[in-house]
Amino acid sequence: MSRYIPMPAYPDRMPVDISFVFEDEKPAGKHGFVRPDGEDLRFEDGTLARFWGVNVNGGACFPDKDYAPKCARRLAQAGCNIIRFHQLDAEWDTPNIFSYAKGKRVTTTRQLDPRSMDCLDYFIHCLKEEGVYVYLDMMTYRKFKEGDEVVQHELLNDSAKPWSIINARLIALQKEFCYQIWNHVNPYTGLAYKDDPVFVLTEITNECDLFQNRAGVERATYYVQEFTDLYKAWLEKNGLEADWENTTIHTSDETVNQFKLELTQKYYKEMRDYMLSIGVKIPITGTNWSHPVQNRAHGELDFMDGHSYFYDWNWGNTERICKNAPITASSYCFPNLPRMDVAGKPFFISEWDMPWPNSYRAEGPIYYASVGALQGWSGFTIHTYAYSTRLDKMDVLGRELSTPVAGVPYREGIFSVWNDPAKFGLFYHAALITRRCDVSPANKKVAVCSDNLVKESNVAFRGLLEQHRTGMVFDQNIPEGYDELVMDRDPYPTPTPGMLVSDNGQLRRDLTKQIAVVDTPRTKCVYGKIGNTNRVKATGIELDGMRVLGKTDSGVIALSSLTDAPIESTDNMLLSAIGRARNTNATFDGEKMIDVGTAPILAEVIQARISIRTKHGQKLQVWGVNAEGFYSGKLDTTYEDGWLTFDIGDENNPACYYLIVKE
Repeated sequence: MSRYIPMPAYPDRMPVDISFVFEDEKPAGKHGFVRPDGEDLRFEDGTLARFWGVNVNGGACFPDKDYAPKCARRLAQAGCNIIRFHQLDAEWDTPNIFSYAKGKRVTTTRQLDPRSMDCLDYFIHCLKEEGVYVYLDMMTYRKFKEGDEVVQHELLNDSAKPWSIINARLIALQKEFCYQIWNHVNPYTGLAYKDDPVFVLTEITNECDLFQNRAGVERATYYVQEFTDLYKAWLEKNGLEADWENTTIHTSDETVNQFKLELTQKYYKEMRDYMLSIGVKIPITGTNWSHPVQNRAHGELDFMDGHSYFYDWNWGNTERICKNAPITASSYCFPNLPRMDVAGKPFFISEWDMPWPNSYRAEGPIYYASVGALQGWSGFTIHTYAYSTRLDKMDVLGRELSTPVAGVPYREGIFSVWNDPAKFGLFYHAALITRRCDVSPANKKVAVCSDNLVKESNVAFRGLLEQHRTGMVFDQNIPEGYDELVMDRDPYPTPTPGMLVSDNGQLRRDLTKQIAVVDTPRTKCVYGKIGNTNRVKATGIELDGMRVLGKTDSGVIALSSLTDAPIESTDNMLLSAIGRARNTNATFDGEKMIDVGTAPILAEVIQARISIRTKHGQKLQVWGVNAEGFYSGKLDTTYEDGWLTFDIGDENNPACYYLIVKE
C-alpha cells in the first residue's frame, strides 16, 4: 500500500536551495555572449554553455514587480539557469505583449504595450541577477488585426501559419517586431535587448513550417492563390512540369517539397540577415518541428531546436485521459527529437514534457537530462512552469486556471510544473546532470542519414540514442569527427537484447525489468520499477558506490554531490526520493480522470534501503527535509566496510528530500 504525505508548493521558495552550487555564475551574462562552437554553445570567454530551465507561457511572462524577484530566485534555487519566454504575443494571454489587460479593443499588433514591457523588463533584470538566461521567442501566436493592413487578417490562423513564411507583408511585420523588441532598452539593466548577454538564443517562428497539415488554412484564399502562383513560377523557372493547378499547401511529393524547402530557406535567410543587420548578437534558429525537408532548411542557421512530448494528446473537456505509462517500459521515448539534431550544429530542446497526471512522470526529468547530456545537447526548457502569475491561488495539480484557455483543454494547467513534486521536485538533479555535465558525452559518434524528401524514419535511433552520440546528415558522407554512418531506416544493433547501455557506461536501461540507472561520480539515480521483487534481485540495484533496495514498487531515487567532489568523498549531498504525486481525493475511472481533487498536493513516500560508499563514515548525518524546508528528522545510520546505510520513508520520518551532511 502506497503512503502519501502533503507536499504543497510555495511560489517564493523551494524546499532545498542548490543555487549556491552555481554562485559563481551570477549575474547571467558575466561570460559574454553565447556563440555556436561546432556542436556546442560557448560563451565569449570560452566557457561551455549548458542550460536547464523552463518555459513561461502567456501571462506568466509579465509578473508583477513583487512576484518577479521571488520567481527568479525560486528558479535559481531549483538549479535552473534559463527561461524561455513563450507565447508573449498570444491575444488570449493576460497580459500579452500587445495588451496589458482585457477590455480595450486592440486594433493593431504593431505596438508593444508599455505596461507589459515594464513587467517583462523587470523580470529579465531579476532573472539576470539570479544567473538565469533568456531564450526569447519572436512569433508564436500573434493574431493580426485590422490596423496591421494584412489581407484577410480575420481568416488567418494564429501567427498566420503557414503563410507567414511566404507573404511579403507578413514578413515585413515580423521584421518590424524584431526591430522593436531587440532595440528596446530595458531601464532596469540600461541595455537594449540586442546588447544584453542575458539573452542567449532566439527563434524566427515557433512550430511553423510548410510541411505540416493545418486545419483551416484554405479559408484565406488570397494566400492559397499566392502559393499556387509562386509554385507555378518556380516550375517554369526550373524547367519542370507538375500538376500545379491541383497542388495545395498540403501536397507532399519530391517536387513540391523541394519548392517548399527553397521557400523556407529564403525566409530563414531573409529573417536572419535582418536580425543580424539590426545588431542581434546571439544564435538564431528557424523553427522547432521535425520533417525530413524542414530540417535541411536550417543549413545557414546557428543552432537546431526541437520539441518532444511523452504524451498521447487525449486530454479533452470531457474525455480527460492522459498517457499513463513509464519511460522505463518504452523501447524508444523520443519520437522525432533526434532528427532535429543536425551534425555540426548545437542542439537545444525548447519544449519537452511528460505531463500530469501520468503516474510515472517523475522519470521524465532524469531521463531527458541524462540522455541529453550523453548526446552533448546544449539544454532543455520544460513546457511549462506556468501560464499565469497567480500561483499563490494555485494549490492543486493540473488546475492553474478556472477554465481552459482559448478552447484548448490542456491550457487549464496540465503542463504547469511549478508545484509538481514529481517533476519540478527532481529539477535539482536534472540541472546538475546538465549544467555540470555529470553525465559525460558518449564516446562514439554515429551520423544518421536521411535521404528521402517525403518520408522519415526513426528506426536507427531506437538502438542508437542511448548508446552513442548521433547527428543527422542528408548525404552519405561521414562528417568530420564522426566514426560511422547509418541510414535512418536501418535498425542499429544493441549488444544485449532488452538492454540499452551507453558506451561510456554511465547510463543503463533494462527494458525487461523496467529499471534505468544513471551512474556517474557526482550523480547516481535509479528509477522505474525499483521495488518489483520479481524483477530486482534480493540485494537490490547495484551502482558504483551506491546500492538501492526498493520497497515501493515504482519511483525515482536520485543522489547528487552538492560540491565539486565525487559522492565518495563529498561532505554534502542531496538525495531525492519521489514517485507518484496527486491531489487529495483525485478520482479516476481507469485512465479517465473523473475529479481533479483538492488541496493539499500529496507525494508518495518512497521506501528503500540506501547504501553509499563514503570515506566520511558516520560523520555524515542524514536529515529529512519537508515541503517548507524544515528538517523533519534525522535518520538512523550504520557504517561498515566503507558503506553508510540507512532506510528512507519509514513511519517516523517520511520525506521526499534528504540532505546528507558531514557534521
